[in-house]
Amino acid sequence: MALRVLVVGGGLMGAAAAWRLSVRGHQVTVLERFGPGHDRGSSSGTSRIFRLAYAEPSYTELALRALPLWRRLEEESGQSVLTLTGAVDHGLPEAVGRLADVLAGAGRSARRLSPAEVADRWPGLRADTTALYHPDAGRVHADDAVSALLKAAGQRGAEVRHGARVTEIRDTGRTRGTEIRSTGRAGGGVTVVTDADEALTADAVVVAVGGWAPGFLPDLVGDLPPMRVTQEQPVHFPVPDALDWPSFIHHPGAGWRVAGGLYGLGSVDGVKIGLHGVGPVVDPDHRDRTPDPAAVERLRAYADEWLPGVAGAEPAPLTCLYTTTPDEDFVIDRQGPVTVLAGFSGHGFKFGPAIGELAADLVEGRPGIARFALGRTARGR
Repeated sequence: MALRVLVVGGGLMGAAAAWRLSVRGHQVTVLERFGPGHDRGSSSGTSRIFRLAYAEPSYTELALRALPLWRRLEEESGQSVLTLTGAVDHGLPEAVGRLADVLAGAGRSARRLSPAEVADRWPGLRADTTALYHPDAGRVHADDAVSALLKAAGQRGAEVRHGARVTEIRDTGRTRGTEIRSTGRAGGGVTVVTDADEALTADAVVVAVGGWAPGFLPDLVGDLPPMRVTQEQPVHFPVPDALDWPSFIHHPGAGWRVAGGLYGLGSVDGVKIGLHGVGPVVDPDHRDRTPDPAAVERLRAYADEWLPGVAGAEPAPLTCLYTTTPDEDFVIDRQGPVTVLAGFSGHGFKFGPAIGELAADLVEGRPGIARFALGRTARGR
């Protein structure tokens, strides 16, 4: 039975949910607050890392689900979004070894390299202590991916409405006094109100509002984990060979001893690097997107030591939003007719189409993944 589904938020996750729901024959309307291709949230830009290598096998499994869906999206939309360049993880031997073990357990190719071997293959990259090369990795063009997802959803009959800000979501099942269910088809129905005082009714709603989730969701669903919204400040180094670079992650604790980690990849804007989840807490509606000179200088200093291939290039800073849960696990769950996609903690983009599949499963009443459940902190895993 086809359902009427409203998707609130037209960034990556909302667009992915709209595509996969439309593929299954549901009637979908996407309500996006801002205009096409906007840069207000977490889905804009020219590059995101795609990789299979995770210390937690369940994330590797999710990336393996996403890979063929990215290729299917390219076929349906006619747009190229994923380029496999391979990836290099390097740094703390224990961290790199764990990735090698997980990839081997998943039957995926990976090769350990010495720093000298890395320098010979990628002269622009200096590796720390030990390295792991895995070919099933690279970059997703973020803006093109969102555009392709919305296009593919539209080709399947979805309606995409930009400039439609949602002001209220009412669970009509709860209004009628029926029980809120976490399983079961549709779950009672919803009414979604926009800032134009338009009330739209549907069987279910998917809420994927990125950095606006902490302010939007607590009145709508229970057991939401706390989420911290930060402004992160990566930079691009414009160098001619940027598109030839692998994606890379530097795991601290060996030759480089700072908190967190650093990621990098090539893009059409240059070699992009950034520190993971270290930015200041912000309000997404009132943030100052002026880059912090101290943050830029930290990245410049890192490049001077570890990235000889960008020597002499002036870093071009940019800003983006992270919405991070305490355990950096996602929120992909459902209460009644409301499916929540939130808290992607700076590492969710690569999984986009697979998360769209999970959202479609939840809307149709299938169980979710315990790791991503609402209330997981209180219940444990």
